Amino acid sequence: MACKCGGRGGFYYTVNAEASFDRDSTKTPEFLLRNVSAIRIFRNGFFRSKWRSVAGNHRILSMDAREKSRSTILKSSKDKRVPIFVMMPVDTFAVDASGSLRIRKIKALTVSLKALKLAGVHGIGVEVWWGIVERFSPFDYNWSLYEELFKLISDSGLKLHVALSFHSKIHSSNGKGGVSLPLWILEIGDANKDIYYRDRHGLSNNDYLTLGVDEVPLLSGRTALQCYEDFMLSFVNKFESFIGSVIEEISIGLGPSGELRYPAHPFGDGRWKFPGIGEFQCYDKYMMEDLKLAACRERKPQWGDRGPQNAGCYNSLPSGVPFFEEGQESFLSDYGRFFLEWYSGRLICHADAILAKAAKILKKYQENEQTSVTLVAKIGGIYWWYQTVSHPAELTAGYYNTALRDGYDPVISVLSRHGAALHIPCLEMMDSETPPTYLCSPEGLLKQIQSVSKKRIINLIGRNTTERLDKTGLWKIHSNCYHSQAEVVRSFTYFRMNDSIFRVENWNNFVPFVRMMSTDL
Repeated sequence: MACKCGGRGGFYYTVNAEASFDRDSTKTPEFLLRNVSAIRIFRNGFFRSKWRSVAGNHRILSMDAREKSRSTILKSSKDKRVPIFVMMPVDTFAVDASGSLRIRKIKALTVSLKALKLAGVHGIGVEVWWGIVERFSPFDYNWSLYEELFKLISDSGLKLHVALSFHSKIHSSNGKGGVSLPLWILEIGDANKDIYYRDRHGLSNNDYLTLGVDEVPLLSGRTALQCYEDFMLSFVNKFESFIGSVIEEISIGLGPSGELRYPAHPFGDGRWKFPGIGEFQCYDKYMMEDLKLAACRERKPQWGDRGPQNAGCYNSLPSGVPFFEEGQESFLSDYGRFFLEWYSGRLICHADAILAKAAKILKKYQENEQTSVTLVAKIGGIYWWYQTVSHPAELTAGYYNTALRDGYDPVISVLSRHGAALHIPCLEMMDSETPPTYLCSPEGLLKQIQSVSKKRIINLIGRNTTERLDKTGLWKIHSNCYHSQAEVVRSFTYFRMNDSIFRVENWNNFVPFVRMMSTDL
């Protein structure tokens, strides 16, 4: 993997000496920092740190403010409309009597698509599953289901946002419309469970391949990166006539649920429940080998034996968990900084490698104004415990974002280098609607991501995290899409099409929302 990451940068903060803390642990963990002020630490234009890069054999992308971006400067979009895409239902496909996959309720779907078009919806989001297309054997791509579905959507006058999905949705589907990884991948996984992410107990699930096998040829002679690249090439070759005309956005899957993150909060198999801090996912054989190499390069071989042992469990709360507090063995220690930089750095290099391949494949379409297509990458919305110093739920997910460090800048900089738009979550969420005990701040998270995105000059695509069809929730989406301190989002993806949208009381809210978003201001 040719990761061209340079030095590092970030934010350091000073704490107001008069910061107040609520020491009632039933309400607020005692390390909640109320007053912080940001100070950038640069020297000669570069952030100075005692830590060299520890992201495997790769270096983390430079945060130098003078770094060149491949993105063109965005034109002011304060007066632009926001096209609405609606994601297909989770159970779009079903198995028929012969054992073959088919589109479910195709007549009802056709009626729904026409209704959405009449309401002013711009397009439909479709997950293109690796586990469906290359299901039975390597290089055996079967695009017939998507040829039929894309034609149905196009004939309805709607555009497409395509999400190339290299994850499964078995554990997140509640048994409804689940799609696994390709069957030939599962066979390899039965013999070698280390091709999946693992926690410190050795538990794993087959939702996504560990980034530890990105460059290891374990998949019928191919690496994971080669599998993703071959799939993308096959897709572009099959649907070349659609790209830029019908297909306007292509999202590249980078992890669980298509998001760039570790599966630190596996809600589908019973290990984790909200608002647990989650667990680090680096215990597969290949990531542990990389950690050992990184520790040896730092001349601290003992740091490579395992991840943090004092970081609690999936459902721990941060109060009382030493790694996420402020002691000598915490995230602020030399070891803590080393581990978190390695853990997040490997994730960033994973995104860099895949997006580099995607950008190269789509380059000829992006250079032609008549076939322009937007490359998109998703990140997760880990908003619980955001108001603590350590941001533990974000750390376990791979975002090295704390009150002392901006962890989204290096992520967004990678997207900027490859000309990718950022798919941001939580546009419908309000701090006032979250449990105060869990120190959530979806609004704070969104504001931080918007700020970094504006600095890095990249397009934003919005989405909701929870289903909202009430006027309050839809108005919140509108206000966030047209936020006065951020660029208007390029488009908004509503998750997702289902029966509830078409209920009279919801439809009467949804249609005015779509038309308000789709009208030039």
